[in-house]
Amino acid sequence: MEESELIAFDIISNVGTAKSQYIEALEYAKKQDFNHAQELISKGNASLIEGHKVHSKLIQRESSGEKTSVTVLLMHAEDQFMNVETIKFLIIELIEMREKDQKLGDK
Repeated sequence: MEESELIAFDIISNVGTAKSQYIEALEYAKKQDFNHAQELISKGNASLIEGHKVHSKLIQRESSGEKTSVTVLLMHAEDQFMNVETIKFLIIELIEMREKDQKLGDK
């Protein structure tokens, strides 16, 4: 397996883990377990940071003159990365809305 394929799989693995953690956080928020939801958001953020690190290495290599072959696998990794960034934003917003609604309902 080529190094670029390993990098793509590493990105996919890390951001896939983050996505799962964000979605699980939303499930806990639906049950009004906001502490557990926040823990999962933090774990998701850590996984996403690992994906960022791998992605940054790829960008650094290319910016130093090393050519990167663009494969369907690498495009998939990039697509997954961007999707998880969007999912993160939306899920955090949904959790905040649920938490705010719960606080208003408690008054």
